[in-house]
Formats: sequence, structure tokens, C-alpha cells
Amino acid sequence: MNIDQAKEEVKNAVRTYLEKDEAGQYEIPVEKQRPILLMGPPGIGKTAVMEQIAHELGISLVSYTITHHTRQSAIGLPMISEKEFGGKKYSVTEYTMSEIIGAVYEQIEKSGIKEGILFLDEINCVSETLAPTMLQFLQYKTFGSHRLPEGYIIVTAGNPPQYNKSVREFDIVTLDRVRQINIEEDFDAWKEYAYKARVHGAILAYLEIKKDNFYKIETTVDGRSFVTARGWEDLSRTMLVCEKLGIPVDENLAVQYLQNKEIARDFATYYELYCRYNELYKIPDILEGRFPDDKKAIRDGSFDEKLSIIGLLTDKLMQEFESYAKMQGVQKLLFEAVKEFVSGAGPQFTDWADGKRAELSEKLTKEKEAGLLDKESETTQRLVIAALDDCKTYVAEQGVGNADVANGEKSEKADKNGDNANTVALVKKWFNEREAGRQEDIKIYDRHLTNSFEFVEAVFGDEQSLSGSQEMVIFLTELSKAYYSLKFVRETGNEAYYKYNKLLLLNDRRKELVDLAESLIL
Repeated sequence: MNIDQAKEEVKNAVRTYLEKDEAGQYEIPVEKQRPILLMGPPGIGKTAVMEQIAHELGISLVSYTITHHTRQSAIGLPMISEKEFGGKKYSVTEYTMSEIIGAVYEQIEKSGIKEGILFLDEINCVSETLAPTMLQFLQYKTFGSHRLPEGYIIVTAGNPPQYNKSVREFDIVTLDRVRQINIEEDFDAWKEYAYKARVHGAILAYLEIKKDNFYKIETTVDGRSFVTARGWEDLSRTMLVCEKLGIPVDENLAVQYLQNKEIARDFATYYELYCRYNELYKIPDILEGRFPDDKKAIRDGSFDEKLSIIGLLTDKLMQEFESYAKMQGVQKLLFEAVKEFVSGAGPQFTDWADGKRAELSEKLTKEKEAGLLDKESETTQRLVIAALDDCKTYVAEQGVGNADVANGEKSEKADKNGDNANTVALVKKWFNEREAGRQEDIKIYDRHLTNSFEFVEAVFGDEQSLSGSQEMVIFLTELSKAYYSLKFVRETGNEAYYKYNKLLLLNDRRKELVDLAESLIL
């Protein structure tokens, strides 16, 4: 199965293990909760999936790469203690708490959440001395004499032997005590994640054209070469920063992440072409409804070129849809904060803003340390804190609290003259101006999406097809798969999307009927 299917399997397993009966006991007793074993190629996102599951279920995650551990750190260090048996005292060997078990208890203390996932990666690559300990852990959920707390589910991951020479084969006794899920690399499944992770448009467009280059591990006379999903994502992050700083993105950079010289060279060449298409076809103009005059040249171009243009359009739209989602989350939290100030008599605005900022900053720090924040949530909270600073500056510059407010000092004059009411009005005005700007952005993004559909129809339109051209089908399919575009359309609506999506569904239904009719004739 692919990584998306594996995610659902693991998520459902965790949900069933954490389900309790009316007496508050786990429906599946802890000793019968088989550890989950994910087996698949390296770099396909197994760890990322665990983070997603934990956040979606509202539980904790403790993650370890087990090959980084020795037997001592896994089971604890030996120590001598004294015990009495049959009236006699004896020196006995005990062990300090396992570092891994200790990390679970520490996570519970930090987060206050008693349920979670303990994820152990590279489980089948442990050392000779650690192997018996790991088998004991999988069977009895104990490291040495210390047991994993109830409420924590064990999920492990390993690589098949063709990817790692250090792999140790599990025996039947061990495999009969785990739930094994075999995962294969799958570009289409990864692409849905990639859109949300904002993987660079050039990478997505390139891999759409050359899907075989998404994941490849080869052994040649020159040694082993490989390209993984992790490599593409890490390259993407670096590319975005390089573009921001004006640093060249070339083969020398690509080969550092794509450790296959031919693929790295091929992608670097394509990236240059992708950038050229961006300049040649002026994507911002297309979004504003100003289409190229020579539509025939585009229509007669190679299929790779057409895919690249659609990729460029999709990438720009996704940036806007992500911005929509980000600002929506920020405004929602700001509304709650502003409502709190406006509805309460409370302290002066400056004192309140400073206190609220400190409260949100402390909350952010605690949740981040406890591992309860994904990147999107952390970004939203940081933007809210920055917005409160902006609001404070806005109120100060309007002169309601005069220079004293700007300096963070209390103004007796403001209290005497009832200027608190004016401050409330200013805070409302600040928020409403932000919201008006957000609504204006929504109109722009909606127009850009509509113009993109009109461009694809005008350039690639196919009168012989009910749903339009192949390019339209590809464009619509990409939008329908991506998290941010679906969120935007679902929450704000777009007539062009509905129109072409309906036509596509009608065309699919018509094809089904035609196929059925032909089968009946035969």
C-alpha cells in the first residue's frame, strides 16, 4: 500500500487501541495491543506520517531512531541495591530507567497528555547486543524492568534488506506479535502531501513529467545512487530560500540532495526551462486575465511544455490559497483576543496587549516543547503575536493614548477623559481594516482562479470533449487533490471550478454509460 493508505491503517489502529469501555478500561487490553511494524523504503515519509497522526488525534509523539542507542541507554545502567529475602539481606542488580521510557514519562509531564505514540525507527537494524532487548520490548512492552506507560502505542518502522545491509530478519515468533504494514513508494500519494508542505512547483511539475525519477535506488560500478521523497522535499526547502536570497539553483545544489547524478542534472536542466517558461508566459498576467496573443504556439507546443505551464499556474494559485488559509487562522485567533479586550472593563490597552502577548508566547513555548504543534499551527500563533504588536503600534500612532501609550506607560488623562472607549473603537477599526484586506485578497484569489480556468479553456479547449481538453482535466484534477485549493473552494466558492468539475463528472458518467453499452452489445 502507499503511504496515505498506511497512515489510515495506523491511525485506525491507534484509535482502536485507545478506545475504552464504560468502566474506563481499554477495549483491547494493553497486553493484546500488538505493536505496529511499518516496512518500506527509506525516505518515503514514515516519520512525517506519525507526526500527522499524533496531531490529528490530539495525542503525544515520542520518536527515536533505535540504531542511535546502545543496550545501556535502551534498558538503563546497572546499579547495586540491597533487598531482604527469607530474613537475609542480599545485594541485587537493578537498572536505572531506560532513556526511552524516561522520555515517554517526561513527555507526559510536559504535555499533560497521558496517551500517545512511541515511534521507533530502523527497528530491524539494531546491534547484536541490543536485538534481544528489542524483541523483549516488542513482546512485553518493557525495557529492562521498566514498562511503557498505558496509553502509549508502539509503532515501529524498518527497511527491507535490499535497502540496508544492517537489516536483521525477524523470526516468526516476533512477527506473530506485531501488525506488519508493507509500504511502497507512490508519487501520487506523496504529491497530496507535497502540496500542503509547499514543495516547489518546479519539482512537482518535473516529477509529473518524469514520475520514474521520484524514487530510485540503483547499484552500478560507481557504487549506489539514490533519490528519495525526503531528498526532493529537502531540496525544495533549500530552493525556496535560495530563490529568496538570489542564490543560483543548479546541478551542484541538486546533486547534494538527489544522489543520482543523471537525475540531478536532468532536474537542474528542467529547472532552468521552468524559470524560462515563467518569464516567457508571464503567469501573473495570466492570473489577471491578460493572456498571451499567440495561443496557437502554446497549443502546438510539446506536452511537457503544456504540463509545465499548468504547473506554474497551479503553483502560483497554491501560494495564494495557502496565504488564505494562513490569514484565516490568524484572524480567527485575533478575533477572540480582540473580543476579550472589547467586552471586558480590564486594564488599559497597552497593559492588556502586553499581558496577552506574554500569555500567547508562553503557551507557544510550552506547546512547542511538548511537541504538540505542527508547523502550520506554530506559524499561525507566531503571526498572531506579531499582529498584537502591530495593533499596539497602530493604537499608539493614532494618538489616543498619546506618547505615554506608545511608551507603554499609563495615561491618567486617558482614564479621566474616557479615552478607553476611543481605544476600543480604534482596536475594532484596526481589526476591521485587517479583515477588509483579507476579504479583498479573497476576491483577488477567486478572480485568479477563474482567469486560470478561462486561460486553460481558451488555449487548450477541445470542442470534441464534454469536459474540455486533457490539459483542463489535469488542471482540475490537481486542484481537486490539493489541501489548500480544496479548502479555498469549499469555504469561499468559485463558479468556474464548479462548472468544470461538473462537466468532468458528467464526462466520466458518460464514459461509464458508453462502456456499459458496448459491453452489452458484445
